[in-house]
Amino acid sequence: MAAPTLQQPSFLLANLKADSTTKPLLQRCHDLVKIIDEYPAKELHVIFPWLVESVFGSLDGIIAGWNLRLLHSRSTEYNVVMEFLNPSGPMMKLVYKLQAEEYKYEIPVNYLPGPLKACIQEGVLPDCPLFHNKLQFPLSGLLTLNIALNPFEFFMFNFAFCLITPKNFPPGQHGGSTDSAYFVLVDIYLKYFLPSEGSVPPSPFSDSRGSVTAPSPRSSSVSFTGYGVHSPSLLKHHIFHQPSVNADPAAQEIWRTETLLQMFVEVWLHHYSLEMYQKLQSPQVKEPFSPTEEHVLVVRLLVKHLHAFSSSLKPEQLSSSPSAHSHTSPLEEFKRVVVQRFVQQKLYLFLQHCFGHWPLDASFRAVLETWLSYIQPWRYTGEKTNVQPDQNRTENRTIPDKWESFVQENLLMYTKLFQVFLNRAVRTDLVNAKNALMVFRVAKVFAQPNLAEMILKGEQLFLEPEHVLHHRQPRGYLTPGQGGSYLSSRQRVVTDMVFRVKSHVYALEGQDCQYKQMFGTDLRGAIMKLIQIIAQARQTAKRISDHSSEVAANNSFLSWFGLGSSDLNSTFPGAEPEESGECLKKTHEFLDRALENLCQIFKLNQGQLTQLISNLGSSQDDGNCKQLPDCIQSDSGLILTDLGRRQIINGLRRFDVPYQGDPELQPIRSYENALLVRLFYRISCLVNHRLGGHMEAVCSRPDFLGRLGRYYLTDPDWTFRLRQSPTSRQTVERSRQPRLSLRPLASYRTLLLLLLLYMLGALLSFGPASSTALILAGGFLYGLLVALFGDKLKTH
Repeated sequence: MAAPTLQQPSFLLANLKADSTTKPLLQRCHDLVKIIDEYPAKELHVIFPWLVESVFGSLDGIIAGWNLRLLHSRSTEYNVVMEFLNPSGPMMKLVYKLQAEEYKYEIPVNYLPGPLKACIQEGVLPDCPLFHNKLQFPLSGLLTLNIALNPFEFFMFNFAFCLITPKNFPPGQHGGSTDSAYFVLVDIYLKYFLPSEGSVPPSPFSDSRGSVTAPSPRSSSVSFTGYGVHSPSLLKHHIFHQPSVNADPAAQEIWRTETLLQMFVEVWLHHYSLEMYQKLQSPQVKEPFSPTEEHVLVVRLLVKHLHAFSSSLKPEQLSSSPSAHSHTSPLEEFKRVVVQRFVQQKLYLFLQHCFGHWPLDASFRAVLETWLSYIQPWRYTGEKTNVQPDQNRTENRTIPDKWESFVQENLLMYTKLFQVFLNRAVRTDLVNAKNALMVFRVAKVFAQPNLAEMILKGEQLFLEPEHVLHHRQPRGYLTPGQGGSYLSSRQRVVTDMVFRVKSHVYALEGQDCQYKQMFGTDLRGAIMKLIQIIAQARQTAKRISDHSSEVAANNSFLSWFGLGSSDLNSTFPGAEPEESGECLKKTHEFLDRALENLCQIFKLNQGQLTQLISNLGSSQDDGNCKQLPDCIQSDSGLILTDLGRRQIINGLRRFDVPYQGDPELQPIRSYENALLVRLFYRISCLVNHRLGGHMEAVCSRPDFLGRLGRYYLTDPDWTFRLRQSPTSRQTVERSRQPRLSLRPLASYRTLLLLLLLYMLGALLSFGPASSTALILAGGFLYGLLVALFGDKLKTH
C-alpha cells in the first residue's frame, strides 16, 4: 500500500494494469525496464506498490504474483525474472531511485509477526530498531495502525513475507524446492548484501535521506537487571513517545545490510516470544503460526550464510574486548555481533516450537539440519580441516578451541534442544531408515571431539554459585580502571565467561528458569531409555528383513498355483514400502553407529551397554511378537494404552488386522479364477438365503452333529483372528454366523489338486462319477475325524 496521499490518476499505472492481463511476462519485464530508466521518480512512486504486489503477491495471499516459489530453472521465464530482480537489476534500480527521495509506503500492523504486532498494539516500543519511528496514526483511530517504510524496507518486507504467505498452488504443485527462483534469490541477496569478502556495492543514487538506524553497541555504563541481556526497563518505552533518532554517519555504510537481515529475521523467525511459547505448552492454546518445510529450508540457508559471513571476520577483530574493535569498520563490527545479537533468541524459540509441534515423520529432517547447521559454525569457515575417517566412516573433526566461547554463549542451543530432540526420538518409529538417520546425525554431531567437553564446561560455568561473581561490575567486563586490578587475569576471564553463559540462559529462558543439565543423572536415564528403544528397533528391523526374505523365497512361480502366501499383506504388518532390502540394512547401520556415538558422548560403559542389549534380545523372542499390544477391553473393542502405543511404534508387538468385511467379498486374488469366484458366490448366497435358518439351528446344537456342522459351515480361525485385532464386537458376532462358502473351490490350488486326484482315479480305472464320489467321501470322513477328535488334538 502506498501512503494515503492524494494523487492524480496515473495513466502509467492504468496502462501497466491493463498490460498485466494481456501481455506475457517476458514482454512486461521488457516494458518495465524501459519505464524504470525513462520515467522520473514522481511517476515511478505511484506504480511502485502495485509493482511490488504484482511480483511478490498480496500480503493476504489472494494475488499470487509471479509465483517465485514455483518458478524453476526449467521455465522459459526463469532467466528474465532473475535478471529483473537481481540486486543490480532493474527492480533494485527502481528501489534506489525512490530511496533517494522521501517516499514512504505503508504496511498494516496486522501483517507483522505476532510478538511484534502485540508490542505495537500495546504501545510498547519493539526491541527491533528497524520498526522504531515508523508508526503512522490514521484519523480513524488505532484499529488501522500502519507502519511507514522506505522503498528498500518496503521491498524487502514484501520479498520476505512472500515466503510465509499462504498460497493456493495449482494442483500437483507445491513450494519447497531449493532450486526455485525464490530460494535462489534469497541466496543471491544474502551474498550481495552480507558479503564475506569486500563490502556492499554502493547505491547508484545518492541517498542522504533513506537511512536506517543501526542498533547502537551497548555502553559499558549500562546497568543490567540480573543476568538478562535485555532489561525490561530498557524495552518498555512507550511507543507514543518515540525519541528522535540521529543516524550515525558511519552506520550508513551497512544500512542495507542491517535492513535486509533484520527484515528476514523478523518476518521469518519472530513469530514466538518467550511468554507466547510458555502459553503454547497448554494443549488448549491454538498455534499462532506453523512454519512449512519450505520456510525451514530458507531459514537454514540464512543460518549457513550468517555463519560464513561472521566467520569471515578478520582474526585481529575476533577479540571481544572493546579496545580490539574500537577502530574497525561498521561491516566488521556487524560481523562480530550479527549471530548473537540479531538471530540467536528468535531462532531458539523458532526451533523450540518446531521441535515440539512438528509431525513425527521424515519431514522433520529440514528442522533438524537447520539446528545442526547453527550449532556447527566451524563447518562454514572455508578452512580446510583434516578429516580422518575411521572404520565406521564417521568424521573425526577436532573442533578448534576458538569456538569454545560460541558453544558457551549458545549453551541452550546445544543442551535444551538436544533434550527436546531426545523426547521426540523416543516417540519416533526408528525402524524407518529416515528416522534412524536423524538419530544418527544428531549423535554423530555431538560426538565430535572436544564438543562434549565444551558443553560440559559451559554447564559448569552456568552452575557456578553467585558468590564467585561478587567482584563483578554491572557490565561484567572488568578493566583495570574499573577495579579489575583486584582480580587476577584468570579470575577476570572466568568471571566474564560465567556472566556470558548466565546472561545467555536467562535471556532465552527467563530469570526463573530451571536448568536441566545435559550431563546430569536425569538425562542419563533418558539416554539409557533411548538406547533401549534403539536396540529394540534394530531387532525389529532384523525381524522384518528376515520375514521379507522368507516371503520372497516362498513367493516363487508356484504362487501362481496358490502355493505361496495367500495374504495380501505379505510383508510384515506395519512396515512401510521403503522398509525392505537396502533400507533395512541402512536402518541397522544407522542405529549401530548412533549407539556407538551415544556411548562416546556420555561415556557409557561398553560392557553395561552390551549386557543391556543382550538382555533385551533374550526377552524379545518371536513368541513375544505374537502377543497383543497392551490394551483394555471396552464395548467398542480393544483400546490401546500408552504402553501399547509404544510397543506398536517400536515393532515389539502388533495387532493382526485382517479384512473385517464379508469374507466372501474380499478382492479376487491372483491365484483365484475370477469367473468361478463370482459363480460360486451366487450359488452360496442362494443356498445361505434359503437354508440359513436350518444351518444356524444345526450349528447351535451341542452334540456331534453340531460340531460337524460348525466344521463345515463356520471358520473358527477367522473369528480367532478378529479377536486378536482391534475389532468391534458386532463384527466378531457377525463373523460367527454359519454359512456355506464355495470360494475355496475357485482357487487354482484346489483346481490343480482336484485335477491330480481325477488323473489318479483314471490311472486306477475309476470313472469321473466314481472319482467324485470318492473325493466327497474322503472330505466327509476328514470332517468326521476333526469333529470327533479335533478338541482333543487342540488340548494336547
